[in-house]
Amino acid sequence: MPVITAPAAATHHLPGAAFTALVSPSRGSSETSVWQVEIEPGTDAQPHTLTREEVFVVLAGRADVLLDGRRLEAGPGDAIVVPPGVPFALSAAGDEPLRALCCMPVGGRAVLPGGEPFTPPWAQ
Repeated sequence: MPVITAPAAATHHLPGAAFTALVSPSRGSSETSVWQVEIEPGTDAQPHTLTREEVFVVLAGRADVLLDGRRLEAGPGDAIVVPPGVPFALSAAGDEPLRALCCMPVGGRAVLPGGEPFTPPWAQ
């Protein structure tokens, strides 16, 4: 399917964050999942690792990035590359929501501390 129509609203909600699945196997892709995330200011970041590389491109707001123990900040147009197996957390920096486009190869899974790997529902 060469054109996949964007959903009218976020497809998954967590406290302080909304995920809109744009492309995933359930939406017609076979190799790449792409979604948009919006994180409200003051939302606690959820530390985790990934089994495949994940790339974020900041669209609006600023990102507070904790990557392998280093705290970084990213703004609109900046890309954040998260290698597999590296501890990572993302939150909004400042008073504006963070909006980012995220890409990960199909089959990539997240791992919360002490948990089992799982595929985020917005990437399925």
